[in-house]
Amino acid sequence: MTSPSDITAWFSGRLPAEWTHHGAPTVVVDRDEITVTLGIATPTLDDDPTDTAQSEAVAGRIAGFRDDTREQRMAIAREAEHRFERKVAWGVRTDDRTALFTHIAVPAMTRLRQPERQVLDTLIAAGVAKSRADALAWCVKLVGQHTDDWLADLRQAIDDVERIRAEGPSV
Repeated sequence: MTSPSDITAWFSGRLPAEWTHHGAPTVVVDRDEITVTLGIATPTLDDDPTDTAQSEAVAGRIAGFRDDTREQRMAIAREAEHRFERKVAWGVRTDDRTALFTHIAVPAMTRLRQPERQVLDTLIAAGVAKSRADALAWCVKLVGQHTDDWLADLRQAIDDVERIRAEGPSV
């Protein structure tokens, strides 16, 4: 299995140079999917644009980049999917906005006891989520926001273990 750092390195070498003018791509890897987020220029408008006008300009820039690069992104994704046996998702970021073009939703089967189900059902009753699946996703996002540093350290440790295992003797 290829490590996330090796996958990131492959994308850094494979992406067209013009796609990296606004920063290095962010590559996030899990066992099902590789998400590549590219930086694009934030459009500037004359005078003092309203927030709505600026938001529309950003939406237009994102849509334009998505359409203009579709064929090339699909070709790179096919190569990566064959090489790394994972789906590839794409997105872009501007100064204040990130938009994902395509990404997969993977089912996570679990058995929950009544106290955990009651948490999810409370989120549904409060209008925070539409279903237990949405409520569970909301909980995961909340935990992720509050444990980013810890999870980053844990992911780095996993990468280190994989690297050391790969350097060891083959059986």
